[in-house]
Order: sequence, then C-alpha cells, then structure tokens
Amino acid sequence: MVLKERYTNLARTLEAMQIQIQDSLEYARYFTPRDETPRSLFHLLKQHTVYRHDPPGVELLQSMPTLMEDNYWGVPGAGDCDCFTIAAVACCAVEKIPVRIVLVGNGTHSPTHVYAEVLDQGRWVAFDLVAPFYGETKKYRYLSTIKVKPKF
Repeated sequence: MVLKERYTNLARTLEAMQIQIQDSLEYARYFTPRDETPRSLFHLLKQHTVYRHDPPGVELLQSMPTLMEDNYWGVPGAGDCDCFTIAAVACCAVEKIPVRIVLVGNGTHSPTHVYAEVLDQGRWVAFDLVAPFYGETKKYRYLSTIKVKPKF
C-alpha cells in the first residue's frame, strides 16, 4: 500500500507511518530470517534498499511490500527515510527487537529526517538505513523519539 498525499503536518505523517508499519508486518515475517541480531538485520535491509527522494510536494509513505516489490519508481527497495523506517520497524517487530522511531532536524517544528533506533545489548543504537553503517547517523540539533507498538 502507498499513501501519497501533500504534506500536511507531522502528526498526520506519523499516523500514516503507523498504518504502513501495520500493513508491513505480514510481509516482514516472510522477508526476515529468524533470530536476526539488530546488526545483521540492518545489513540485510541495507542490501535491499535504494535511496530516492519523494516526488516534489508529495509525502510518499510506502509499506514494506510496496517498497520491495511495486514502488513508485519501479526499482525494488527504492524509497526515502520514512519508507526505510517503516520497513525497519516492521522487521524489528517481527524479530521482537525493541524499536522506536527517531525524528531529527534543526528545529522542533520541522524535522528533516526520520530513522529507527533499536535496543542492542542494553543501549539504543541508530538503525538508519540512509547511513552507510550500522549505529551511525548524522548529528542534528533537534531529536525526538516516538514509541511504536505494532499489533500482531
């Protein structure tokens, strides 16, 4: 499923992301091998994702099956940070890896990036599929974490 709309506000985007995460859980069950560590799951997803900007003026939120098989660009795994976060949260949820969403930017009213964070060996670690390596992300002045609890 794809939600394609003009950006209205952050609350609506987060609500739409939660819908896409829920719609991604079944696909994530089949995509994700069992007993993955956060690091190995990151590398698996990293191999299957390709960064593409949203179309101008549109906030494109893709469920994991759409991202991987039938996305806007016609390239398997093509999406941006919010699409990658949806896939990461869904895969972590099926692996029972504690996960949350992180919004970052230069101000509280205008986040410019979103990514997942996972609890790995007792500490929260960036699971940012836009970054080249596990545990890394850019530094921003503003950071807010959002708890997610996908329902099976």
